[in-house]
Amino acid sequence: MSKIPQVKEFDGLPVVTAEKMKYLDRKASLDYGVPSQGLMENAGRAVAEELLEFARQELGKEPREINAVVCCGKGNNGGDGLVAARLLKQAGCLAKAFILPPKDSGYTELVVKNLQAAKDAGVIVTMTEKDKLDDLAAEFASSDLLLDALLGISAVGKPVGPVRRLIQLMNKSGRPIVALDIPSGLSPDTGHHSGVYIMAKLTLTLGFAKTGLMAAHAQPNTGRIKVLQIGYPPELIEEARG
Repeated sequence: MSKIPQVKEFDGLPVVTAEKMKYLDRKASLDYGVPSQGLMENAGRAVAEELLEFARQELGKEPREINAVVCCGKGNNGGDGLVAARLLKQAGCLAKAFILPPKDSGYTELVVKNLQAAKDAGVIVTMTEKDKLDDLAAEFASSDLLLDALLGISAVGKPVGPVRRLIQLMNKSGRPIVALDIPSGLSPDTGHHSGVYIMAKLTLTLGFAKTGLMAAHAQPNTGRIKVLQIGYPPELIEEARG
């Protein structure tokens, strides 16, 4: 089994495994009364702000000049992406979102809520169709930047099916990719991949850096790593050090 990097701190904050991150998220809601929707809104806002700064610094573009494409998965990583897309649109960007179809049980409540909010804000949201995925190549190539919000820390194994093809198309686009939390296809714990993974220029990891991002072999795929604060109380941050 691949080893988990034993890096304890990054940017002055604890580094955590996927399991510990899930525990801290639950604790934030149950013990500290931080609503999950609030965390998602904070995450999407922080990501949108960093994307705008990335566009200014790296592309020399102001919001009204930016064509941003957000690729969203079925879960909360995709929900974070939908919030970011909405806030990019409100900042003046052309924002489009492509979202994978839901599971048989449907999207989560948070994803449903933020999907509707994105549409209400004027974001062009399209559900991907398995037999039309290759049509997205032109959309990706004509964008200024891509946000990878496909797979979060709960994803395990090798990306397959539509998500696999979306990762391949994003990488082939030649556009700069920013990863939300972790590059899709990388293990959040070890930083290893199984052959299909996002190659990001910037990774915006939420709350705390994940152990896999600290692995030397992951660095070429993560690009620069920045930890975004999303509203965890100081007491919880201290507990995360334990």
